[in-house]
Amino acid sequence: MTREQLEQNQIPVYLVAVIGAALAGLLAPQAAPGLGALVTPAIAVLMYAMFLQIPFLQLRQGLANKRFMAALLVANFVLIPLLVWGLTLGLHDRPAILIGALLVLLTPCIDYVVVFTHLGKGDARLTLAATPVLLLLQLSLLPLYLALIPAGDAAVAIAIGPFVEAFLLLIVLPLLLAVLTGAGARRSRMVERWNDAWAWMPVPAMAAVLIVVMGSQIALVAQAFAQLLPVVPVYLGFMLLAPVVGALTARAFGLPATTARSVTFSSATRNSLVVLPLALALPEELRALAAAAVITQTLIELVFELIYIRLIPALVWRSR
Repeated sequence: MTREQLEQNQIPVYLVAVIGAALAGLLAPQAAPGLGALVTPAIAVLMYAMFLQIPFLQLRQGLANKRFMAALLVANFVLIPLLVWGLTLGLHDRPAILIGALLVLLTPCIDYVVVFTHLGKGDARLTLAATPVLLLLQLSLLPLYLALIPAGDAAVAIAIGPFVEAFLLLIVLPLLLAVLTGAGARRSRMVERWNDAWAWMPVPAMAAVLIVVMGSQIALVAQAFAQLLPVVPVYLGFMLLAPVVGALTARAFGLPATTARSVTFSSATRNSLVVLPLALALPEELRALAAAAVITQTLIELVFELIYIRLIPALVWRSR
């Protein structure tokens, strides 16, 4: 099988990974802690594999693209919060679930969204260039959103530690290693062969991430499923409407197709694996159910991302 054939068949690979991991997680829940410990390393490997495919000298152009940055920020920090506010109106009598949903839906992804954008024929370079801005703004605005949207004693304080740690481990470290690898490939034949071998890795690495996330979390969600039912329609509504918000915002700013797809993926992809530690740091009466609500969003989102990487290139906007 060639690398091109592997990429063309990535959807069946991911579906097998998701279904197999879900079954394994339900049948062998005792393996969940071990798989959970592999989530961060698996994402870091995925990001390294992805970063090796990106021409870093062009990243400065991303921050200089004012229309893209404006569309990205308006979508993620103005329109998506309004959408989340509307979708979560029915959860105000369930504070634990509400807080979990707000934590995850109000924070745009800063890590594997780069991979999904690349797979969905968006501009991964622009998405990567925007990640520090997305990180800083969500750090600043999430406490404000949590103070304004929930009612009464549902408002909580959050810590920035998990965000910074995730940014360092999942963005900065793989990015530095990829840059060093690229520089070494120009001087060493051995490093060049290493670089070429890693060109095969984005699809297997994404499959590995799907396996460890799904396998480690599905049993916890299944145990709390009855309590989590009210948040499932919220997540489904978000996954259907958020890409529309992103695409319409990109159209309003007159973005070309690949750039518009980047805004669309960013609008729909959330920071679930980063905010999970925030949910686990909540007061005891909120902690377990809020964390389960975050995990539920992760599982739903992963399934939808497999749909997005086929539909978004076809719909945003192929005719142009």
